Amino acid sequence: MPGPCNPKKRKIKRTKAQKPKAQQIPEVISTTSEPTPIPIEHVEPFEPFEFDILPREPPIYDPGNGPRVKDLHAFLASSFCSPPSLDDELCAEFAQEELLDMLYTVLPHELALVLWHNKSRKFSRICPACRRLYRLGEVLSNPLEGIEQIQEHPLLLVEQDISGLCSPVCFILASINYPEAIRLIYGRMADEMEDVTWEYLNSKGYGRDDAGLSMVLRMTRLHDLGLAQLCLPDVEFDDSD
Repeated sequence: MPGPCNPKKRKIKRTKAQKPKAQQIPEVISTTSEPTPIPIEHVEPFEPFEFDILPREPPIYDPGNGPRVKDLHAFLASSFCSPPSLDDELCAEFAQEELLDMLYTVLPHELALVLWHNKSRKFSRICPACRRLYRLGEVLSNPLEGIEQIQEHPLLLVEQDISGLCSPVCFILASINYPEAIRLIYGRMADEMEDVTWEYLNSKGYGRDDAGLSMVLRMTRLHDLGLAQLCLPDVEFDDSD
């Protein structure tokens, strides 16, 4: 026979039966294979990106007696360079790249760029001898001393317009092969010279290596720089042409 405590035991047993069992977490089996390690010798080295954050050196510098152009290509492409004077008919003609290509055939590369720049700008000039950057009419300091101003010559502005040579000192440097003609050709075009002077200027002179400056000196005495004779060598031209 069941005793008096049996109903209580059945109640406790029933309560234990109703208590939920702890759920077991199923083991997850990975179906992906482990990555194959890459040998060290095949790992590409990391190269950091290069950013041009430092300003480039300007194409001009000032040694103390006026700005000089030290990189002609960079200068012509920079904001320091004045644009060609297309409102002037003669400057617009010289501003054509075809004329620059023609100058390359008779002058050293940088000297051709200087002459092309000077002839395609009405006021801006680069001295072919010392690379000084200036404008017509400026009072310039002596390129040798750096302090004293150049003594004004009545034909200085005319010669600056003709050849771009900024001072008598640079003109003498450019005419080193023709010392006898210095006073006869300074500030003068070919049609203002005597025939004997022009013939002397077209000779080899002393034959010293002047880096093409004497060629600039001769070419700039002609209004078309002699390019007409270069293009049409079989045609005879006079000063009126």
